[in-house]
Amino acid sequence: MGAKKQQTFAKLQRERRVKEKRQMKLEKKQAAAARKLAAANGEPMPVDGQDPTDDGHEAGAAPLE
Repeated sequence: MGAKKQQTFAKLQRERRVKEKRQMKLEKKQAAAARKLAAANGEPMPVDGQDPTDDGHEAGAAPLE
């Protein structure tokens, strides 16, 4: 039998990009499902990157006057 042919670095990079793209797509679908579920339950929908319980003020900070 012959020796295994070594994969090229370009092929490894393509495969890695495909895996990363699939992971991002899965995360996006899960986030959309979570938003849909929250909306169905009447919970406030979080804006991307924000905590829904965060009111925008620092804890312990004095209110602006």
